[in-house]
Amino acid sequence: MLKRINDLMNIVIGAAIGVFIGCGLYNFIDFKRHPELYAMQSATWYTQLVPWGGLTIGIIAIAAIIKLIFRKKTH
Repeated sequence: MLKRINDLMNIVIGAAIGVFIGCGLYNFIDFKRHPELYAMQSATWYTQLVPWGGLTIGIIAIAAIIKLIFRKKTH
């Protein structure tokens, strides 16, 4: 059971990182295709990644805490 939880948390961490990378690539490709839209904004193109980065860090932190809790229960 504990191994399954550890494996699930590894999947959650990997998925969160994958979503963040995917959003970053999408924003970059959209910026390259439509630079005039981003020129109208006062913020840079990667500003949209800040909330995704915070969410990703939060998910990774929660998953890491869960992994540590269950690791301590096995020892």
